[in-house]
Amino acid sequence: MLELRPNCECCGKDLPPDADDARICTFECTFCADCVAHRLPNGVCPNCGGELVTRPKRPAGKLVTSPASTVRVFKPHAGCPGA
Repeated sequence: MLELRPNCECCGKDLPPDADDARICTFECTFCADCVAHRLPNGVCPNCGGELVTRPKRPAGKLVTSPASTVRVFKPHAGCPGA
């Protein structure tokens, strides 16, 4: 089951479970669409080099029994604010 991390690890933007602009790689590194388009070289994950795709949304009813993660990951890479 996906963690559904709560923020972009590049800029820190909140990304709730139903965010349309959340992007993830196969390791679940999580970024916002703006950082993927404008701050990350070639739009790939700076941690593993993997493809960043739209994060699926968990149905609201399932969030009750399988909640999204509350653990924030912030690892600014070159090009990210605060890097």
